[in-house]
This record gives sequence, C-alpha cells and structure tokens, in this order.
Amino acid sequence: MFEFRDYQKSIIADAIKKIFKQRLILLCMEVRTGKTLTALGVADGVKANKVLFITTAKVIKDGTVKRDYDLFGPSFELELINYESLHKITDKDHDFIIVDESHKIGAFPKPSSRAKKVKAIVGNKKVLLLSGTPTPESFSQIFHQFYISDYSPFHEANFYQWAKGYVSVRQKKVAHGRIVNDYSNANENLIRQMISSYMISYTQAEAGFKSKVIEKVINVKMKPVTYNLVSKLEKDKVYEGKKGGVILGDTPVKLMSKVHQIYSGTVKLEDGQSIIIDNTKAECIKHHFQGKKIAIFYKFNEELNLIKQALGGSVTTDLHEFNGSRKSIALQIVAGREGISLAKAEALVFFNIDFSATSYWQSRDRLTTKEREKNEVFYLFAEGGLEHKIYEAVLNKKSFTTKHYERSRLSA
Repeated sequence: MFEFRDYQKSIIADAIKKIFKQRLILLCMEVRTGKTLTALGVADGVKANKVLFITTAKVIKDGTVKRDYDLFGPSFELELINYESLHKITDKDHDFIIVDESHKIGAFPKPSSRAKKVKAIVGNKKVLLLSGTPTPESFSQIFHQFYISDYSPFHEANFYQWAKGYVSVRQKKVAHGRIVNDYSNANENLIRQMISSYMISYTQAEAGFKSKVIEKVINVKMKPVTYNLVSKLEKDKVYEGKKGGVILGDTPVKLMSKVHQIYSGTVKLEDGQSIIIDNTKAECIKHHFQGKKIAIFYKFNEELNLIKQALGGSVTTDLHEFNGSRKSIALQIVAGREGISLAKAEALVFFNIDFSATSYWQSRDRLTTKEREKNEVFYLFAEGGLEHKIYEAVLNKKSFTTKHYERSRLSA
C-alpha cells in the first residue's frame, strides 16, 4: 500500500490549508523530492473531483505522471494535457488545476500566449503551481505565474503596473543599437514577503539527498577548419563555400548562433541544410567514455547526427530503451532538461551548452537520486570557443545574450 514520506505529508497538510484559504499555492520542490506525487496528494486532500494536470508533452510521453497517479490511486479523475494543446479543452468542469513546470509561463514583461491560455482555463478555480525552479533567471518571472489566478497576491492589472513597485527598471542596448527597458532587476526580498503565504519550498538537502554535482570541463582542440571558419565569418559576416553553400551572420543574433554551432562541429546553411564540418567532439566522447553508459545533451539538431556517426548503435534517443539496456542516450537540451530521470547513466555529458540559465540549472540535475552520492557532469568545450563564455554567464544565473557575445569578441 502506498504511503507518502513524512515530509510530503507535512507539505500536503500545509498546502491544503492554504488552498482552502486562498485557492492558490506554489510548490517549489526540487527534483527527486516527489513533487508530482505531493501535488496529487494535495488535490486528493481538497476533495477534488476532476483534476486538470498541465505539463509538457515530454512528461506525458514518458508516463511519469500517469505512473504516480496509478501508484497513489486517488479518488479524483485526472486529465493530462500539454501546454501546446490547451486550445483543445472544451470541457472546463475541472475543479482543481495543477500547472506543472510553472516557470514556463513566467515570461515578462508581456504575458506569453501560453500564460494567457492557462489564465483562461484557471480563472477562479483552485490551482497548484509546481516547479523546482520557479525563478531561474529573475524574480520578475514570478508575476505571470500568479497572474493566471483571480486570487493572485499581486493586485496590479499587468506586469508594467506591477514593475513600478517591485522592479528597478534599467535600460539595455539590443540588436541594431536599440535601447529598451530591462525589467529583470526585481526586488527579491519584497516579492518574497508578498508571496510567503502562497509558496511552500522544499530542497533535496531537507529530503535527505546527499548527491554532490561534480562538474568537469574537457577542453577540445578542434580542427583548423573550425577556427578558420569562425574567423572568416566574424570578419566578413558571410562565408560562401566552394560548392555554393552559404553561411550568413549578417545580424548579431545570427552571427552568435552560427559561431556557436561551428564551435561544436556543425552549421546550418542559408538554404536550410545542416552540415557536419568537424567531428572532433564526437570522437572525444567515443574515446573518453568508451564502455560507459552516459547521457549526452546536445543543442543543435545536426549534432545528433554527428553523435550517431561516432557512437553508432551504442546510443539511443529513446528513454525506455536507455533504461532497459546498456545503451547511452542522446537528448536535445531543452527537450530533456526537465521532467525525466537519467539516473541510469554513469555520467552526464554536454556536447554543447545552451544560452539559457534555466537549461543549465535544470539539465545538470537529471542524474540525482536519494541514494546517489556523486553526479559527474562533463562539458565539452572547444579550446578558445564560445562555450566557455556561455558557461560563465549561466553559472551566474544569466542567460547568454548578444551583448555578452559582443563583449567576448572585444576582449578576445
């Protein structure tokens, strides 16, 4: 018979009281602490009849929520839906809504279309927000997560009005020299005071986890073609190959993206075709991790083909096959950074690194279990490449932008 852990029972009891009082709660529980089961326990505790569970397509495909639901066996009916399918909901008789990975609706200053769709469904219903990292980059991300409910602790009609009291607005330069307002410098202490009764936090350390993340950077000397191509593109903003393929970096965003691709061995041409130019990183993985069962994170689609060329049949992209065999797995960073466990892997290897601080903090923790004492995370960075600069930014919870890129070029 299923039984919650003691700390889950305590969180559930606290959340039930808050739901009855204010109809809205945010459970900020770190990965592997059982946040999905805890959320289901709260729904059962408030005597919900029909629960809508909003999450990602990846989580639904992996079946983790359904397994937790079957394990717990609550009395309510559960409907699972991904964010991209919210427009398909016609039956709105749910009396309790769980918004999983709620940071996905935290974009600012304008609400995302995703946030608007969730708001249209939630309204005045009881709602539980669920996230291990609700504000991974800025506390300004909290406004639209609460905005979806009629019972938000913030009474301002929109983010701009809210920012007047909670954000120190600065200005920053973006593409083409435009000056825009930067709303990321939120007053964390003041916001925490306002949401203290609406938020329950729980960490892995509190749950008894002793896992230590050990990060190691492997510097990879790429082939001359890689460095020559970057140099040519940064100088001329365009490169035309002998066979007619064109690489264009005529805007700061495009140039940064192309350089990022090239330093890991692939690039997307102007005609839409992606090509492999340097297999050094893939060969490094093949030799450095030979015989080990690893999880590999890549960023750009063509990188997967590069990984497959080097590792052949020893790598899969299917989580079930990975869990049931000695095969390693390769996943795109954004698709694999949340909602899944890669605990079967002996190590986590980043073939490339994402610009997003959210991706960094979420994806590096995919190995964690309560029993595991050490998580080894490896980053493959091109010597003299862009990845080192990206790593410095995300370590400080800052997403890497064209501003960072231009600054790195000037200091090179």
